[in-house]
Amino acid sequence: MRNTQDRIRHAISFELIGLALVIPLGTLLFHMPMGHIGVVGVVSATLATAYNFVFNLGFDHVLRRLRGTTQKTLALRVGHSIAFEAGLLAVLMPFIAWYLSVSLWQALVMDLSFAGFYLVYAFAFNLAYDRLFPLPEWQAA
Repeated sequence: MRNTQDRIRHAISFELIGLALVIPLGTLLFHMPMGHIGVVGVVSATLATAYNFVFNLGFDHVLRRLRGTTQKTLALRVGHSIAFEAGLLAVLMPFIAWYLSVSLWQALVMDLSFAGFYLVYAFAFNLAYDRLFPLPEWQAA
């Protein structure tokens, strides 16, 4: 299982790369100032970073208990990404509506767009991260 230092590196690199991608894309897609999308992105990333650490730690503990390993199959990666994004959606939608002065419907559309981006991004990032930083326990599998 990953140690605390590795989990911190994972969470911070995930959010920094994600922000570098999502802020310009969100600005173009929603026709809003980069500063506004930037604030939404940074607040979202801050909340997501804390949630990322806790969620992944819990997910790995459950996975190790149920399967004896933290190695993830393709189906587990998909489920992991969906569960993570669903939790963030519930927290971030009201913030987006309030900060950007948009309706809850508009905030939902924006949040779902961000979630869709991060769903694909999380899958690709985590796959790449596991290949760049494999755990010794996976060598036996």
